[in-house]
Parts: sequence; structure tokens; C-alpha cells
Amino acid sequence: MGRTKSAKLGSLVEKFNLEVLRSGKNWEDRQITTEDVNRPGLQLTGFFDYFGEERLQVIGLVETSYLEGRTAQERRDAFDQLFQYDIPALIISRGLEPYRECMEMAEKHDRTVLRTRETTSEFMSTLIAYLKWYLSPSITRHGVLVEIYGEGTLLLGESGIGKSETAIELVKRGHRLIADDAVEIKRVAANRLEGSAPELIRHYIELRGIGVVDVRRLYGMSAVKREASIDLIINLENWKDGAVYDRLGADNLYTSILDVNVPTLTIPVKPGRNLAIIIEVAAMNNRNKKLGYNAALEFTKQVNQHFDQAMGQGELKF
Repeated sequence: MGRTKSAKLGSLVEKFNLEVLRSGKNWEDRQITTEDVNRPGLQLTGFFDYFGEERLQVIGLVETSYLEGRTAQERRDAFDQLFQYDIPALIISRGLEPYRECMEMAEKHDRTVLRTRETTSEFMSTLIAYLKWYLSPSITRHGVLVEIYGEGTLLLGESGIGKSETAIELVKRGHRLIADDAVEIKRVAANRLEGSAPELIRHYIELRGIGVVDVRRLYGMSAVKREASIDLIINLENWKDGAVYDRLGADNLYTSILDVNVPTLTIPVKPGRNLAIIIEVAAMNNRNKKLGYNAALEFTKQVNQHFDQAMGQGELKF
């Protein structure tokens, strides 16, 4: 299960440069738990069925134009009804001036009123996208995340198997490090995962016998990246004599992380096997599969055609 998160209203005010017109009690610590944002047009007319009071409320030119045609008492009643609900904040867009009745009722019910100079649609789309990313389910996994030819590749395996050593070899070959040792994974869409490193260890990698090195300092900014999608998982394990490893690649195996299935390979580790090159090939092959070409299926198809032709001619030739 992923961790559930919430965003503080104070941090949103700082991030989106919102103006505080009226602050409620402990408003900075108010927790925002949903990515949904509401325009309370219907609520200003008195319709509150299915009203999500946990959402941030945004009013713009449409709502203020409607209120312009109401009397002062009607506006007072409308905001009185709205602020009776424990909404996190009311945000006024386009830099519009709030109605006096709005501020009176906000004072009466101790509600927070904010303002932005952005247009309503632009502000809401940016806010929703940020909340969706920030509040998305997340977990932390022990592993290494590298981006290889644009494919985010998560290396897993027991401690000491050689994940970090393989990652530094991949960086030396021109690929990019995202996270070493601890990978923070978010589900940013229904079928997409994104990985990043905790702030404290970002750009660092630990190599046994050497210690901690700063990849950004050693190889430059092009060798690191802040986050990347997770397109492939590779499990590294010690070579086991007698174990059966996939030699064709026709079977597709997946690992479920936060209810997202990610293509998964198991690569045995043995002296003499160049893991960096093998992982490069795995990443390129995974990219090929996403583009519609599967080498294993093409090979199987050719073999079947060869056998069909040979059986038809009464002979088998390889």
C-alpha cells in the first residue's frame, strides 16, 4: 500500500504566489487532501447537494458577473451559506476585487480568502496538476533507478549484488542516474509510475571500497536527472546452477507496484557477464516492444514458418 499524503494550504499559497485577503485560524496548517478543485457557481445559487466542502473553491469572472446582478442582501446570503461549510479556502482569480459581503461572511465564519492574478482556467489546471502529482500514492523501494535511452530502469536485488556498480558503469556510458539505494516511487497516472531520489541523497551513489561519490560533480549535469518514469524493472540475482533462465523472451512478466504492472526481467549475475551492456540491451528491447516490435515473437514466427515449409516439402533444414 502507498502512503497517503496531504498538502498544507500555506505551502500552496507560497508556491502559487497567492495573496491572502483574509486568513482563518491556523490557515497555514490546513491540510488539503484531494486534488479536486471546485467552482461554486451552483452553490452561490443555493444548490448544495453533493457539495465537496473538502475542496478548494475558486471563483472567477462568471461567478462575479452573476453576483453583480444580485442585491447586496442576496450576495450576503449566498456567501453566508457557502462559508457555513468548512471549506479550506475561497480563491478569487483574475485579481478581481472581493465583494464586501464576501469578506463580511468570511469574517463571520472565520474562513480564508485568497486571490490570484491568473485566469480561472489557467490557475485551476495548474493547481489540479500540481495537487494530482503531490498527493499521488507513493512508496520507497530499495534499489537503483537509471534512465537508459529514455527508458527508466529500476534495478532491484539483494544488498551487495552490484546495483550501484552497474549504475556507475551505465553513467560512464552516457546514461543518467536518478536514484541510488532508496527510490521514491509515485503513481502519477492510472498506468504510470515515476521515481525520484530523496532530497538528502540526490545525485549521490555509494560504491563499496570507495565510499560515497557525487555523480553530478564527477560526470556533470548531463549524468543525473531529478525524476524519471519507471518503464522496466530488472531483478539482479546470483547465478544459480541448475536454475532455468529465460532464453527466448517470449513470456512477458510483470511486477505490480501501486497497482501498476511494470515489465520485469530477471538477470543472473556471474563473473564475466557485462551487466551494463546486458541492461542496455534490455532497455532498448523494451523500447522496441513498446513501439510494436517483439524480437522473440518474430523469431518464433520465422521458426514456425520454416517448420511449416519443411513439413510441406517432406524435409527439415536449419
